[in-house]
Amino acid sequence: MDANQETRENPFGMDEECPNCPALVESRSQVVHGYGDVGADFLFVGERPGPGADEIGVPFAGGEDGDERGEKLQSILRRLGLLVTDSDPERPEIVNAFVTNLTRCRHPDRAPTDEEISTCEPYLNAEIRMINPEILVPIGERALAELGEEYTTTPVSDLDIVADHGRAIRGRGFELVPMVDPADQSDDRTQEWVEEFSALMAGDYRQTKGRRSR
Repeated sequence: MDANQETRENPFGMDEECPNCPALVESRSQVVHGYGDVGADFLFVGERPGPGADEIGVPFAGGEDGDERGEKLQSILRRLGLLVTDSDPERPEIVNAFVTNLTRCRHPDRAPTDEEISTCEPYLNAEIRMINPEILVPIGERALAELGEEYTTTPVSDLDIVADHGRAIRGRGFELVPMVDPADQSDDRTQEWVEEFSALMAGDYRQTKGRRSR
């Protein structure tokens, strides 16, 4: 954890009573802001909080109230050495990584609308700006489209979450390394992503940032 960081949970003290999306205010249990190491090189961005996150307040939370998506992402982070083994799955000890979502509130019956994603965008942009990671990891098709449009020169129509799974995409100030939604990954696809990302971590990604092409 960064020496100046007091908590992994909503470390930037963002609004925990955000009223901006009425339908989500009605459906959510709580606002779920980003979680993790504010000095991270790697920032993982999903679409919306899962059911466990909605109850616990931590993105991709595991434990009894967690879900498959959160459990699988925590497993991937653990394999990469970015999550301390045996730490609490509800509030995991994440190191050199930060996890967040396009939207901060969960509707149990539907994905977020474009308007809701746009309304939440200042929170995400603030996290990205303050952390200034080396690599952004869009999790799932929606996150890839949103981050690809904002942070790369690649047309969104040329981005494909399956084809780009684990591949470094040159961005504006970052590299993007997309990931198929963990809940939709086979064991082989998970292994493929872990191997690709491990190789990137083993190299000098701080030197090569922005130089790789699709």
